[in-house]
Order: sequence, then structure tokens, then C-alpha cells
Amino acid sequence: MRNILLGALLLSAAVIPAFAQTTTPAAEPRFVSVTDTSVLSSNVIGLNVLNAGDETIGEIKDVVVSKENGIEGFVVSVGGFLGVGEHYVVVDPAAMAVSYDASNKKWQARMNATADQLKAAPAFTYEGKWKS
Repeated sequence: MRNILLGALLLSAAVIPAFAQTTTPAAEPRFVSVTDTSVLSSNVIGLNVLNAGDETIGEIKDVVVSKENGIEGFVVSVGGFLGVGEHYVVVDPAAMAVSYDASNKKWQARMNATADQLKAAPAFTYEGKWKS
């Protein structure tokens, strides 16, 4: 029993530093303030996307974030029924207006497009490193 414990201790001493050496820590922690213009991803994911005619043209399914640019895009699903036949596209955040309607106490997403334009856009697929 003592040999098993000693072996486990030696193995953990050899393995743990190996993992620690493969990750580079970030810079010192910095903290930011959330302002009135900030939006949480949980407020955005699941929002219906409306066009100028108040027609639902899609639904925000995900947010694409990069370290360099912040929000790179919104993954929007268009078409389909109950998840069958959905087509995903990534929309430039500059093309989407996400705002809070204080009078109705709800978030909204709008863009100047039609469902057909979204369907014709290049498809995004949850494959490779983006597959859940």
C-alpha cells in the first residue's frame, strides 16, 4: 500500500509541473466596470432579430468574440422549424442594432435585411473547434 501511495505521489509530482509549464498565465488581473451601454451575452442569445417591417428574420444563437476585436459577429439562425433545416450565418455587429427597450423592459435586436438575404449569406457550421 505504501508503494502505491509513494508511486502516486511521484507520478503527480512529475505530471502536475508538466501541465503547469504548458500554460502561460495572462498578465496581472485587471477589472473593468460595466456601464449602461454594456450588453451581456445572456441578454442577446435567443433574441429574435427583427427587420424594419417588424418581421422576425432570425434568432441570435451565439456571439463570436475575439481577443483583438471584441465582438466579431452574431451567429444568427434563419429558416427551419424546431431546429430542423436551420441555416446559420455570422452577422457583422455593425449591421445589427441591439438595444434595451426600457418601457417594455426587454432587449431587442434589429437589422436592415430580409430572411431571404440571410438565407443567401455564407453558412456558418458548428464544426471543428466550434462544435459543442
